[in-house]
Amino acid sequence: MQKHASRPHEPETGHHTVYLGIGSNIGDRLAHLQEALGLLNRMAETAVTGISGIYMTEPVGVTEQERFYNGVVRLETGLSPENLRSHCKAIEHNLGRPERYIRWSPRVIDLDILLYGDLVMHSSVLTIPHPELTNRMFVLIPLLDLADPLHPVLHCPASALLGACPDRSVLVRLRDRITIP
Repeated sequence: MQKHASRPHEPETGHHTVYLGIGSNIGDRLAHLQEALGLLNRMAETAVTGISGIYMTEPVGVTEQERFYNGVVRLETGLSPENLRSHCKAIEHNLGRPERYIRWSPRVIDLDILLYGDLVMHSSVLTIPHPELTNRMFVLIPLLDLADPLHPVLHCPASALLGACPDRSVLVRLRDRITIP
C-alpha cells in the first residue's frame, strides 16, 4: 500500500537545521565516519555545523556482528528533505554500502535523517522525525551532545525522550573524534 506524504509543518524556504544519525561497523569505522562527514560538508547548499562525540554501541537486531561507532551530525541545509535523503544515499553507496541490504546487517556507513527543523512528514521513502529516534540511546545521547531539540510530534525535548527511552544498552564514548573538514 502506497503511503501518501503528509506535512503538517511545511518547511520555509531557506536553510534548515537538520540532525543526521551516522554510524559504521565494518572496517575502519572512524575513517568511514570521517569520510562521510567530509562528503556531507561538500554537498551543495549544506554545511556541517556540529558533530557529537563518537560512541561505540551494541548492534540492534542482528547481534552477531561488530559493534557500531555512532554519532550525530548537525547540518544547515537548503536542500529539501527528499533531496537531502538522495544525497545521503549517494554517499552511502559511494562509501561501499550496497543499494539493497538485509535490515540490521553490518554496514560501512549508515546516514539517517533524524530531525529536519520542525518538519513532520511521512512518505513511502522518508519519515521525519525518524521513527526510531525515541527508541535508540545511540541516537539520543549523541544528539544531546549537540543540542536538546524539541521533538515536533511529541512536543518534548530530546532530554525528556532519553529519560523515557526503552533502550538500556550501554554506550562507550570514544576518545577518538572526527572533525569538520
